Formats: sequence, C-alpha cells, structure tokens
Amino acid sequence: MIASLSGTLKFKSPTEVLVDVNGVGYSVLIPLSTYEKLGALNSPTVLLTHLHVREDALLLFGFATEDERHLFRLLISVSGIGPKIAQGILSGISASDLRRYIVTGNSAALTSIPNVGKKTAERLVVELRDKIAKSETFGESALPPGDKREGARTEALLALTSLGYNRQSADKAIRAALQESDGASVSVEELIKKALRHVSAK
Repeated sequence: MIASLSGTLKFKSPTEVLVDVNGVGYSVLIPLSTYEKLGALNSPTVLLTHLHVREDALLLFGFATEDERHLFRLLISVSGIGPKIAQGILSGISASDLRRYIVTGNSAALTSIPNVGKKTAERLVVELRDKIAKSETFGESALPPGDKREGARTEALLALTSLGYNRQSADKAIRAALQESDGASVSVEELIKKALRHVSAK
C-alpha cells in the first residue's frame, strides 16, 4: 500500500494534485482542507495517502495531516459512504465542526453537508460517535483571504464540477456566494463552502 508521497508539486486544484516522485507522476485526489495547506507549484510536498482499490480503478487520496486521513478513513467505514462522498464531506465542512456535530448527535446539522441526507447523518452519529468522542478537537486553520475573486471563482467552479455538480448550477451557486461576501475578499475554501450550501439547497 502507498502510505505517503514525497516529491515535487507539479499541478494543484481544489480536488486533485499531481506529485512528481523521482520522475513518476502520481495523481492524487484531495479535500479542500488539504488544498489550502499546499505550497507553490514546483515546491517540495509531502502527502499522507490512502489507496482505495476498486475492480476498475485504483484511487489515491492524499492528506496534509494525519487527522485529515484519520477522519477520511472513519467516514468511509460508515455504510453507504464511499471515498468520493467522504472527500466531498471534508471539502464542505471543517474537521472540528464535523467532529462536534457527530459527538453531540446533531444529525440535523450534518444534513447541511452536501450528499449527506437524514439517514446518512444518523448513521454517521451511530457508527462514529463513540470512535471520535475522546479525540482531540482540531480547530480550523486560519486561512488567508483570496486576493483575486475571479481566480477564486474559477477554482471553486472546478472543485464543484469535479465533485459531480452540474456546471451551470455550480456557477449560479458560486455567483450567489460571491454576492453574500459583498465585495470582500474570499478564500477559495470559504467560497466553495458557501456555494455548496446554495447548490445543495436546490
């Protein structure tokens, strides 16, 4: 199993990166929480990984911290939640909020996460509550605001379409999220989270 990658960051998007390891390029799927911690292109990078084996594909998921990988593995242990849904969950909510909602049994709040319905939220609480009740709560990293709203919009659109949303509805949701910020600078992660609330409400 591939447990980690250490190499050069050749490409990055909110959902996927390409890491060159001694001339071999690895395509790695990532959540937003990892994307915001990445360095500049062509800089050294280290990712903790989880290899998901399917009959038709090998999918490599990468994480900036062990906590992110641990949460991902907890999520995919829940019946009905696959790796892509787990990636989307970690992209739509902070790790600290996810832990808090599960530990407190707040299934209603969990349903605000994209792709998490009432039954899935209840399963998250039932199956993971005891497993993470004693875990340390990790605060969400302070993120620098995006300096270029248009650049943030482009990356957010790429992220939403990569997560399976229709391009037209994703673009409409992003525009609505930008209007909420009322001209203020917004980070890519913040923009995507706001847009997910709009697109999931449709």
